[in-house]
Amino acid sequence: MLKKGHPCGENKWQIMRVGVDFRIKCLGCSRQVWLARRDFEKRVKKILQCNENNE
Repeated sequence: MLKKGHPCGENKWQIMRVGVDFRIKCLGCSRQVWLARRDFEKRVKKILQCNENNE
């Protein structure tokens, strides 16, 4: 969950890729966004579920 919501109205995201950059997907409209690790860590509000198989 990010602090600021997506323009589609959803603020929950699925983490698709972790590394220097994060690829996240909006759970409302399925739009994918790349964020630098520094930006992602500033914008994240809380982690709702941890799926260790994909991380």
